[in-house]
Amino acid sequence: MLFRLLLLFTLLPLAELWLLLEIGRVVGPLATVVLVLSTGLLGALLARRQGLGILARLRAETAAGRMPAAALLDGLLILVAGAVLITPGLITDLIGFALLLPAGRRAVRRLLARRLRASFAAGTRGASPAAAPRVIVIEPEEDP
Repeated sequence: MLFRLLLLFTLLPLAELWLLLEIGRVVGPLATVVLVLSTGLLGALLARRQGLGILARLRAETAAGRMPAAALLDGLLILVAGAVLITPGLITDLIGFALLLPAGRRAVRRLLARRLRASFAAGTRGASPAAAPRVIVIEPEEDP
């Protein structure tokens, strides 16, 4: 996991820098700066708008007495989208815009669910009964 994070925080910025330099070489530095600023601004506005929509969905789910798990995860993904959209760079902007699309969030939710199921299955596979979690039931005392 540490190696993946190291790659993420070193290779991604290098790829972003290379891409921005190449775009700047082709269209000019001013146009590149305008492009980066406009994608950041547009992304922040879209993230805010969708975040408010998710907040309304959370309220409706809670008012109906249902656990708003999907809405909470969507809210988290929109927060991540907003964070990567205000980060200068076009690769992160593509990731952020993909997370703002409902289809992109559904794909990420499915991926996360699959990984969590695999993680839980791996954690319980081969475990001895002694290592299994125990449930302790405390019976209420009877009134005398």
